[in-house]
Amino acid sequence: MRNTLITFLALGFIFASCEFDKGFEEMNVNPNAAAQIGVGNKFAKTILDTSGGRYENWRNSFIYNSTLIQHHATLAGYWSGDKYYRVDSYATSLWDRNYPSAVKGIEDIIQQLKDEGNSGSEMGMARILRVFIYHRITDTHGDIPYSEAGKGYIDGTLKPKYDPQQDIYMDMLKELEEAVAQIGGSSTMGVSDVMFGGNTTKWKAWGNSMMLRLAMRMTKADAASAQAWAVKAISGGTMTSNDHIAMVRHTDGPGGINRNGHGEVFLVDSQARMSDTFGAHLAGDPRLSVLFEPGNDATTIVGMPNGRTGSDYTDQSGNTVAGIPNRHIYAQPNAALRGMDVPMVFQTYAEVEFLKAEAAIRGWTSGDAKTHYENGVKAAMMMLKDIYPASTAITAAEADAYLAGAGAYDASKGWEQCMNEYWKATYLNEYEAYANWRRTGYPTLTATKHPNSETSGQIMRRMIYPGGEASTNGESYSAAVARQGADTWMTRMWWDK
Repeated sequence: MRNTLITFLALGFIFASCEFDKGFEEMNVNPNAAAQIGVGNKFAKTILDTSGGRYENWRNSFIYNSTLIQHHATLAGYWSGDKYYRVDSYATSLWDRNYPSAVKGIEDIIQQLKDEGNSGSEMGMARILRVFIYHRITDTHGDIPYSEAGKGYIDGTLKPKYDPQQDIYMDMLKELEEAVAQIGGSSTMGVSDVMFGGNTTKWKAWGNSMMLRLAMRMTKADAASAQAWAVKAISGGTMTSNDHIAMVRHTDGPGGINRNGHGEVFLVDSQARMSDTFGAHLAGDPRLSVLFEPGNDATTIVGMPNGRTGSDYTDQSGNTVAGIPNRHIYAQPNAALRGMDVPMVFQTYAEVEFLKAEAAIRGWTSGDAKTHYENGVKAAMMMLKDIYPASTAITAAEADAYLAGAGAYDASKGWEQCMNEYWKATYLNEYEAYANWRRTGYPTLTATKHPNSETSGQIMRRMIYPGGEASTNGESYSAAVARQGADTWMTRMWWDK
């Protein structure tokens, strides 16, 4: 009876209110409040969300990627990538953070620009940022929600399909081409653009440079398309100097996304040490002392072998691996790089020059591979002072001496040299370093063989999907696994096959 009475009372109120609340919505609108948050404010936040916070930069960028790629080495057991341990929440941290923040943010921005009839510079800039967000997620996991992602508040899509990575790449390239074309001579973003300050010339250069990156990522999977898009990107106009570097400018507070996520990791975790693999490649290179400094118990810069622990163990091949009781004798990242107010780098001019060198080596362009290689090396050295102001500047004379000595170009192994230098240039851009190694196989890395390895002592080829996807978006998840392969660390994605 009580429930029935409540029902009748509710219905009576609804019918009565049909007349009562005519014009009621207008009465409850604050005339001094904005009906919609401006795109500029949303844009700044979405860029910062893309740069990321301590959570995903610690777990995915550092704990997995930086040690898988042997930039860093550690003794700590929770640094899973050093020994190929399985920690699902670490592997999925980029996904877990990006879909509710950067993905949702950029889809909302693009929808708002459409609603406002903005098809100019602001839309082009948003589309370029959108490509970057998705390209990093798909390069981490493979097939992912893309065409239907981030649309929950827009069209009610709560269980987006996973698009095949090949389709994602083709669409991202199309998006970049169209985005660059619609960017004009100016934008209204201004300081809301915490990368380029609203400079549309730099956005166009980044759009074409990212097009080149994505094109070269496809060289194993679709060489013909890779060539076509690489030539188009270069012809369109890529970065031409370190002034074009795509990087997010951070501040030391207030907390959260205003700070550099890597810097926040360094603040609370001192486990990262220079890998001896990286140290060997930096021998005779003036970047060694700029990127690293001696450990607390040492006076020289010495790298730590990957795959070690504090005690001896027997590896999967039956060999005894000596324990390391004191990590403090090994080199650590230089203090100048560990700040929370340093920029987070997305793509550099140096990387572009190495990719242009590769295109020339492949015979796709008429450019001189040696010239592009040397431009890349010089840019990679000179950019460090620009990115990390507290670091020691490398002089032009030091760069020239390196190119005349340890780094002299040898056409017989030109591609290997270019990709080894690319790996150096992407230190602290660990998502890109890991992806490019999987594509090229350079530098040559020796896998560790810890007995608790999830991959039988092989370097992981991808990060697995979040565990909840199988239950909350089961149909889409199952279709992706059936198409791409088992949801394991060693399943190769489309461009890595």
